[in-house]
Amino acid sequence: MNLREQFEKREQNFMSPLGCQSAQSRGRERMETPCPIRTVFQVDRDRIVYSNAFRRLKHKTQVFLNPLGDEYRTRLTHTLEVSQIARTIARAMFLNEDLAEAIALGHDLGHTPFGHGGETVLQEIHSPNFSHHRQSLRVVDVIENNGRGLNLTYEVRDGILKHSKGYGKIIPDNPEELACTVEGRIVRVADIMAYLNHDLDDAIRSGVIQESQVPANCTRTIGKTHQERATTMIRDLVFSSRATDGELHLAMSDDVYDAMTTLRAFLYENVYRSHRVHREFIKAKKILSELYAYFLENEAVLESELARMGIAGCLHNGEGREQVVCDFIASMTDRHALDLYQKIFFPSPTI
Repeated sequence: MNLREQFEKREQNFMSPLGCQSAQSRGRERMETPCPIRTVFQVDRDRIVYSNAFRRLKHKTQVFLNPLGDEYRTRLTHTLEVSQIARTIARAMFLNEDLAEAIALGHDLGHTPFGHGGETVLQEIHSPNFSHHRQSLRVVDVIENNGRGLNLTYEVRDGILKHSKGYGKIIPDNPEELACTVEGRIVRVADIMAYLNHDLDDAIRSGVIQESQVPANCTRTIGKTHQERATTMIRDLVFSSRATDGELHLAMSDDVYDAMTTLRAFLYENVYRSHRVHREFIKAKKILSELYAYFLENEAVLESELARMGIAGCLHNGEGREQVVCDFIASMTDRHALDLYQKIFFPSPTI
């Protein structure tokens, strides 16, 4: 019995039968020789962490474009916070921590530069069906590894695709919106917990809102500090969820669920749609729109840039130029987009 098999046996003895054991994975699209040390979900986690797309998250906007302070969240730090929350919940429920972590680490790989503003731009100029969760799946299936993808397990891919909820219910009741594993469903909730907490923190730090503006029932119910809010939301989910008919149903108390819903509505109205954030989005829209149009017309430059980013394989997957350019734009970091825009559209200094 090798180390991986020992870990799988330990999962059988330790994990709840309601979780997804590593040995029960539906597998990968392309067959591989199993790792003798790591379980399939540990392998997926490692592939995501070592991917180019994961490294680029450190220079992608969470909410505030080009913030001056080092303490503001980026898409990478958001991802790490989601991962930590998801692991904590999975461990408390005796579920598969490695699966929850892999999904969390991969859930935003397809996010555009300039945050959700960049996503909106690509919906307008490329396709109304563009979404960062679908793009995240494209990253792991098609774009990474120079067009060969990461060949992740079915469960991790499913969790990445279904992590996003937009402005829908925190815990959806539509089965089609639910991940196939409880771990995937946990990541969906952990994502909301993370951004409600840290976006509020960053909005107060930036001066976009004042702490006194936060709805009283939110601070009263889930707490005034980052630590209090995180602790309250995590504990409430863990202790409110119930197993019925052989399935674990995630749930929260009415008070905490209502407070989270109220806080999310407050952030949308006062932060995400604020004049200051929207003003920067207008600038980002111009940059991405003009880059998109430029690369549609300049194939040689596109090929060079794709090769430099290690995603030249996108050109050879039999897809149209528009999709390739979309993949390129979505893969860029904020500073890469800004640098390219300056290089292409700004006059060069004369000697």
